[in-house]
Amino acid sequence: MATPGYGTAGEVRPRDGAKRLRAVAHRGAPFTARENTLASFRAAVEQGADAVELDVRLTRDGAPVVLHDRTLARLWGHDVAVASLTRERLASLASGIPSLTEALAETGEVRTMIDLPDPGAVRATVGAVHEAGAADRVYYCGGPEAMRRVRAADPSAELALSWDRAAPVRATLLDELRPRWLNYGFGLLTPELVARAHADGRLVSAWTADRLRTMRRLAAMGADSITTNHIARLVGELGRKDGTAPRGR
Repeated sequence: MATPGYGTAGEVRPRDGAKRLRAVAHRGAPFTARENTLASFRAAVEQGADAVELDVRLTRDGAPVVLHDRTLARLWGHDVAVASLTRERLASLASGIPSLTEALAETGEVRTMIDLPDPGAVRATVGAVHEAGAADRVYYCGGPEAMRRVRAADPSAELALSWDRAAPVRATLLDELRPRWLNYGFGLLTPELVARAHADGRLVSAWTADRLRTMRRLAAMGADSITTNHIARLVGELGRKDGTAPRGR
């Protein structure tokens, strides 16, 4: 079933039905508010994001929380692993780290791309998405093992297989995972890769592009989605290129 506001293939379409490249906010709007926080997600939606990307890890007692790093050192000043803390203890050290449920409520106006750096968090993450009633607007990205576990937990889930090497994705892996998206580091993307993916019926996303020159190059290649830390910059560029006013303005 198509998600309201989206084509059956998952691509964003403006009201006139023409295809529009999706602008994905990497961990929210990290130059406006601290990454992977509710304030950052709120800012990304306000700045016109079509989707918000966030990362999920598990606490020691199995709660899915939104944080990219394995430890709290870089963002919260505590050199301790998330997996070693209970949810209660995590909240006492870094109260701004939201639960996945809280994050999904904050991003309810747009799609949510959940990155899974820890495959062990998959089952709890998928469960939380379904409990929140968000399965129709969530899609998952990550490496082969994480995507394999998502496919097992939810056979109908929309997957974006992240790929960080020049070698093509094995046909056997594509057959196994059935990803809707191939998610490339932007430096790896070529017109030939995009054309091959489209010929196979897949969409192509690129991460993490922050310079206008890079955004324009990816759009010219035919990428279907760009993930960026500078969401307002990308939305402004896409608004000029496709004639569609940025969301929320």
